[in-house]
Amino acid sequence: MADLFDKRGGFRKLHTFTLATIIQLETLKFCRRFLTQDPREAGAKFYDPKGRQYDQMTQAARSGRQNIIEGSERSATSKDTEMKLTDVARGSLSELRGDYEIWILDNDQLPWSIHSPEAQAINAVSLDPATFTDDMVHESAKHALEQRKKYARWLDNDDPLTVANAMLIIIGRVLNMLKSQIAAQGAAFEENGGFSERLTAKRIEAREKQRESSPECPQCGLPMRRRKSAKGEFWGCSAFPDCKGIRPI
Repeated sequence: MADLFDKRGGFRKLHTFTLATIIQLETLKFCRRFLTQDPREAGAKFYDPKGRQYDQMTQAARSGRQNIIEGSERSATSKDTEMKLTDVARGSLSELRGDYEIWILDNDQLPWSIHSPEAQAINAVSLDPATFTDDMVHESAKHALEQRKKYARWLDNDDPLTVANAMLIIIGRVLNMLKSQIAAQGAAFEENGGFSERLTAKRIEAREKQRESSPECPQCGLPMRRRKSAKGEFWGCSAFPDCKGIRPI
């Protein structure tokens, strides 16, 4: 039965998961640092009187990471679900990118151009491969924090506009990665099918084997099936009850 299932999990080694972890952590920090419900503290901060912006941003960041996890875990039995959840992750992170963008505009600034030195420097950051094997939770968390250090000069900046722009670039990068990830999932499904397709093939194979090993009905010539009665097992016609042919085993 093992060949029925695809491998599940493995998300902790994906660059998309590492970046989604950084994005969720930094969105929590950004909201704590720069969103306020107190107008006396507003200044250059974003005034969020009912906390809705804080909630929307943190939940979108959480959804991005969690749906990468869930999609990977569901991959064993449903490629379709894996692709849909990965796409949900992409949609959530797109929503989050929109929140950072409007925050920048609300501060009377424009997002950095992708041709700016800052954007090019962030996009040039190369992530290390995740090489851990056994202590997955501990090592993947450690790996994410190590990769986060590569963005520290932007994310730890005291200027909220610098932080928001850096997050825009990082989110844009992971969105492109997720697009490629979904395409790869679709190609794998097209080539190998999914659990349902393989299960159907197994059933057909089992039926064919049964036909090959079972005798023909003495009355109608159709393949017979093993059946049980109070007296024990016997061969019964597969067309029963239309045909009541039997043979002893």
